[in-house]
Amino acid sequence: MTGLRRRILRRVTAVPPPLMLALLYAGFIVLGTALFLLPWASRVPLSWSDALFTATSAVTVTGLIVVDPGTQFTLFGQAVLLALIQLGGLGLMTFAVFVLAALRVPVGLHGQIYLREELNQSSLHRIMALVRRIFQVVLVCEAIGALLLCFTFVPLQGFWPGLWTALFHSVSAFNNAGFSTFSEGLVPFATDPVVNLAIPALLIVGGLGFVVIDDILRHHRWSRYTLHSKIMLTGSLGLILWSVGCFAVLEWTNPLTLGDYDSAAARLLVSWFQGVTPRTAGFNTVDMAGIHDSTALMVISLMLIGAGPTSTAGGIKVTTFVVMCLATVAFFRRRTQLSAFGRSIPLTEVLKVMALTAISVMLVFLGVFLLSATHEGHFLDVSFEVASAFGTVGLSRGFTGELSLFGQAVIGVIMFIGRVGPLTLGYFLATRAHPLVRYPEGRIHLG
Repeated sequence: MTGLRRRILRRVTAVPPPLMLALLYAGFIVLGTALFLLPWASRVPLSWSDALFTATSAVTVTGLIVVDPGTQFTLFGQAVLLALIQLGGLGLMTFAVFVLAALRVPVGLHGQIYLREELNQSSLHRIMALVRRIFQVVLVCEAIGALLLCFTFVPLQGFWPGLWTALFHSVSAFNNAGFSTFSEGLVPFATDPVVNLAIPALLIVGGLGFVVIDDILRHHRWSRYTLHSKIMLTGSLGLILWSVGCFAVLEWTNPLTLGDYDSAAARLLVSWFQGVTPRTAGFNTVDMAGIHDSTALMVISLMLIGAGPTSTAGGIKVTTFVVMCLATVAFFRRRTQLSAFGRSIPLTEVLKVMALTAISVMLVFLGVFLLSATHEGHFLDVSFEVASAFGTVGLSRGFTGELSLFGQAVIGVIMFIGRVGPLTLGYFLATRAHPLVRYPEGRIHLG
């Protein structure tokens, strides 16, 4: 028996850490699918495709749905959904450090390099300290969020149903999942002050990334923050201001969205909520099918950018977008060195940005092509759906319900890659191989 355990352990340790994590995600999706197919999980029996799509959306914390969780799932089914959201949202950090470090599974030199770079730590001891910080932050934030939301949902539904609804939405918001137990989403609470305070706050904190949160909690001065934290905080603030302002300007007189509200305060409140959610979660307080095409394009760009590394959100990440912008500015200014906040950014990081962006664009383009070729629908709706799946956002213009079995498979794969793809790519980018042969430089014409 001991020999068998050694052989199993040897084979497990030989698996690259990102592949192991991807398999864990896949395992949770299969487990969730099986649980959703249980007769006591739903009021109406689910097809295997709907169960698989829902489980994939939950584990990848996307929020795209083909069934209504509030009406079709029983309490057990909603609890399974919530557990998958929690595991999926924390999987990137928790499994990377807890499974591979706490269980003392060797990850190899390149795996350690990847974990150290991805979590911005210098030792396994510091990584385990970060794990403890993660659980502390999760418990505190979700508890505070649920407590605040109780002030809205308990008077509406009663104590126990309201408490469950508050907890469900708090966990869903912090993990940037966007699942709701209300058939209309949060549209009925568009001007509710508690919902507009608690949900965006949870989305922002969950989207910053635990490395940034840990940095803020350990250092109370801006000068002591790491370069990563400074870029994330300034980049996130800039994107929030941009998205809130753009949504307000573009939709101010649209009778299907902001124009439906009489007061300027109500319109600004709705703009605040809808400006925060596109980069992270699929909550909405207006009908996304009613927004202008220009607004839809703005939302697509935000969904593709996403939130922060080591966070519960998807996309190419804010840091990738900021470094790409800095590299572009440096090129036009003919600078040979990239820097920010008094720190230089190595060329290897710029190459990673280029690789991540190129792969993301190709994946989104392929998804749009496959859905356009197999489905009838507005091109913008298709693009919106694919961008939402890749960014694990969950916003939709009503196209999710039109997906065929093939379409669900395409979106499911995009959701999965959008969640675990950057992790796998980061591992291979972290490996370094020195060329055995050097060739003379050649000249090509670009642009």
